[in-house]
Amino acid sequence: YHCSVQCLTSLLPSAAYGIKCYGCLDENCFSLKNVTCPSISDRCFTITTAGKVISKGCGSSSLCVGPGCCDTDMCNGAVDAGPGAFFLLLSTALITLFL
Repeated sequence: YHCSVQCLTSLLPSAAYGIKCYGCLDENCFSLKNVTCPSISDRCFTITTAGKVISKGCGSSSLCVGPGCCDTDMCNGAVDAGPGAFFLLLSTALITLFL
């Protein structure tokens, strides 16, 4: 049985809420949804394997550490730009400088 982030959060009391994160709507994480996390969640996470995003959701600081975790609302939505973005910005800056 596959239980999504929504399923897990629905099992907890809904009196208080924590951070807001992105969660995956499909098993390949191509479609995202907004998730209001339970009060025990103070982190958003993104799990990647071999450069491919496989999961996004809510977590707690006691379990979520490292570069795949963040602590502000909707912070796990961005895709890592990687080194290609740096070279694009660098080339744009150089062109602007010499024009």
